[in-house]
Amino acid sequence: MTMTRIVSTTVFCAALASGVHAQPLGPGPIGPGPMGLGPIGPGPSPSAVFALRPGPRGLEADDRADELYDQGRELIEEGKYDRAVERFNRLIELKSNRTDAALYWKAYSLSKLGQRADALTTLGDLQKQFAESRWIRDAKALEVEVRQSSGQTVTISETDDDLKLLVLRGIMQSDPDQAIPIIEKVLTSANSPKVKDRALFVLSQSRSPRARDIIAGVAKGNGNPDLQLRAIRYVGMMGGTESRQILADAYRTSNDIAVKREILRSFMRANDRERLFALAKAETDQSLRGEAVRQLGVMRASGELAQLYQSESAIEVKKSILQAMFVGGDADKLIELAKGEKDPELRKSAIRNLGMMKRPGTSEALTSIYASDASTDVRKAVVNALFIQNNAGALVTLARAEKNPEMKKDIVSKLSNMKSKEATDYLLELLK
Repeated sequence: MTMTRIVSTTVFCAALASGVHAQPLGPGPIGPGPMGLGPIGPGPSPSAVFALRPGPRGLEADDRADELYDQGRELIEEGKYDRAVERFNRLIELKSNRTDAALYWKAYSLSKLGQRADALTTLGDLQKQFAESRWIRDAKALEVEVRQSSGQTVTISETDDDLKLLVLRGIMQSDPDQAIPIIEKVLTSANSPKVKDRALFVLSQSRSPRARDIIAGVAKGNGNPDLQLRAIRYVGMMGGTESRQILADAYRTSNDIAVKREILRSFMRANDRERLFALAKAETDQSLRGEAVRQLGVMRASGELAQLYQSESAIEVKKSILQAMFVGGDADKLIELAKGEKDPELRKSAIRNLGMMKRPGTSEALTSIYASDASTDVRKAVVNALFIQNNAGALVTLARAEKNPEMKKDIVSKLSNMKSKEATDYLLELLK
């Protein structure tokens, strides 16, 4: 098949496709990422950048468990308790490290639905199967509440929760010394997640040493795991040297990956670049090193990231560093690595991240790499990066000069999905 026939076929098929669809496909936010904090300048959010990639089977199972757990908790907050029970049942079937928490929240949801006997049975299963769980104290408190009910439907409405929140706020403003022991009791009793979360927040607004001690205790594990994660977030937002030390102590004494991950995020909130950098270098768990790297990216710690890239040996962590450079807006370092990195996968990763940036010099760097590199994989990565940039002009220039039929077909295919006058004019030119 001649070049003319290849190109004509590609363009003709694209024209047919554009007639079927109301709009061209066009580039959209792609790529890996966690934080929901955007990069500097135009581009997709880090929630797109740091999306979870497929990993080993065990990691996929953990991700599925986390997803079901978060869905169940959100449904509880929305008062959709029947749907929450369904999510927690599926989570229990996975037999993950979230099973004890799933049993507790299933029982909580059943009690809200008035299914008292089923709630007590579920609490019994929790206490029998996980006698050493940190959810046991909450389970016993919930059991007392269910048993004290009259046998009719027992629900604590959103209005009741709102009333509790108003009371907490009012007492804290009028008499902080009296409020703190009341709030401490709220944290250890069978109140809703929203009430406990608000109680922690109220404490975080106080300058009382006792309030800080209570939050520090919860952050270090004196409470159920969910409450611990909330306390860690609030400690990070409180800021200051003392708060950073609380986080450091909690990180050192915890063996829970989820807790350590949240502490790393709180180090970012507390602007503790020094500890994040130290953990990114010394942490033995690869996933936690990657998390520390991501938080450094949000903090625009370009110098630290460059040092880490040189010393890091794990490919996946180095890819996280490249993504963090994108989030931090370090186009110059990404251009340097896209041109000079010897590992093909890392080089393509640097090129992809450049494609998500519209900084001055990125397009020129990409076209320069295309012209100087003979690798088909690298050249395809450049074409895709320019497509992500919606850079029809650069792609048209490459297409005009390209002699390889397959590469030209790839470029034309990208142009056919772009809503651009330059792309359309070139495609019409090919049909003449």
